[in-house]
Amino acid sequence: MVVDDQTSMRAMIRRTLQDLGFRDVRDKADAAEALDDVRVNRVHLIISDYNMPDMDGLQFLQEVRKDAVIGKTVFIMLTASAEKEIVQKAAEMGVNNYVVKPFTPAALKEKIERVFGALT
Repeated sequence: MVVDDQTSMRAMIRRTLQDLGFRDVRDKADAAEALDDVRVNRVHLIISDYNMPDMDGLQFLQEVRKDAVIGKTVFIMLTASAEKEIVQKAAEMGVNNYVVKPFTPAALKEKIERVFGALT
């Protein structure tokens, strides 16, 4: 599940994931909508932007982690800056990894492989 309020960013990440071999890649522009979706249709990976209206990435991460069913889902946070406070808070809340925008497909692959192991 790719969650970002920017259409172009969602499309780029979705294409990258598909190129890496991920199947059934879904995306949402809104964290609350994504949360509802992953509760019904479980996923193996959530890649979420930090800076979104209504529910930011940290709030989304918090909601995912406190859910007994989806709480262990791999969660990678995207942020436009490597603000130490945001990164620390995300780590405390159980984020699996984070990616600083802008990033390349290779950088995203490397972050995913740190969590899942080598992708074939």
